Amino acid sequence: MLNFMYFAVLMKSDFNKIASFIMALVVLFSTFSFTVEQHYCCDNLVDFSFFGQVESCGMEIRQTQNSHNDNFDSNDCCDDITFSKNGQHDLKLTFEKLSFEQQHFVASFVYSYLNLFEGLQENVVPFSCYSSLLFVKDIHILDQIFLI
Repeated sequence: MLNFMYFAVLMKSDFNKIASFIMALVVLFSTFSFTVEQHYCCDNLVDFSFFGQVESCGMEIRQTQNSHNDNFDSNDCCDDITFSKNGQHDLKLTFEKLSFEQQHFVASFVYSYLNLFEGLQENVVPFSCYSSLLFVKDIHILDQIFLI
């Protein structure tokens, strides 16, 4: 039974650590902004980038060099697509934005939570008035009773 209790305490501790780590990742990724740039040439993906500019396939250079020819059909076959995801930047909530009932709940919760850990004025030992037993003989050794 004692092993099960120890295992349950360890599992609760591990669960709390895992849950707090996951919540930290959620906060991190909700505030994270990123941009993905893609370059398509003739409906084929040529390059994509998360951090910098994409490299082109070189078709734009050829089209600008051949643009002085009148018989050249200048269809733009290249496309640059940019996908941007802006994260949440305003994580601070002010106490004034809450309704009266929410303010009342927060104040009550904080007050009760802080008083939960209030210590005693002095160290109280409930058995200090009793005298200790005088052992004349060690009965466990004499009777050879051992816990295994």
